[in-house]
Amino acid sequence: MSLLKKSNKKGSARGQIAIEGVRDGILLLPRNKYAQILQVSSINFELMSEEEQDALIDTYQSFLNSLNINFQILVRVREMDMDRYLESFRSKTANEKQSIYKSQANNYIAFVNDLVKSNKILSRSFYVVLSHESKDKDFDVIRSGLKLHVDMVSKGLGRMGMQVKLLNSIESLEMFYSFYSPTQAKLQPLTNQTVKLLEGAVI
Repeated sequence: MSLLKKSNKKGSARGQIAIEGVRDGILLLPRNKYAQILQVSSINFELMSEEEQDALIDTYQSFLNSLNINFQILVRVREMDMDRYLESFRSKTANEKQSIYKSQANNYIAFVNDLVKSNKILSRSFYVVLSHESKDKDFDVIRSGLKLHVDMVSKGLGRMGMQVKLLNSIESLEMFYSFYSPTQAKLQPLTNQTVKLLEGAVI
């Protein structure tokens, strides 16, 4: 079952997600299961030559055949928080002294504001979720097992020209938080203090 698939049954988001905790970027799941999330860059397949496309397909096929682990590929399309983006842009240009640059910055802000009034700005993100099952309660053993999976998948994707980033605790939780409670996530983003409390509860 997909980690980000909402259930039709009534219940809290926390109950649907079934995450018992997080530690060092590792999601603690029921029944001795654990997971880590990799964010992966995209490749512009259409701009490649036919030979390059064929080579990439062959490499991808070999990569999949070499894996003997459980994993899930996720593609998330979400509306970008342009308010946060524009607020960050304003703060970066607030101290600009040159009038021409200040005018250009203001014109850009006005342009983006007009654009988002009639159009949704969407972003597409790609993830690979790696699962691991262990009855061993030693967290170092669990972490080592997942690290082997992460290294194997990262190297395989790297050979195809993809950049891979291992999500930390706050990034992993924010992913679920924004999926199940997008409005709440925008108004009350997760903080490092929140994650520390969650980590402390499961150590």
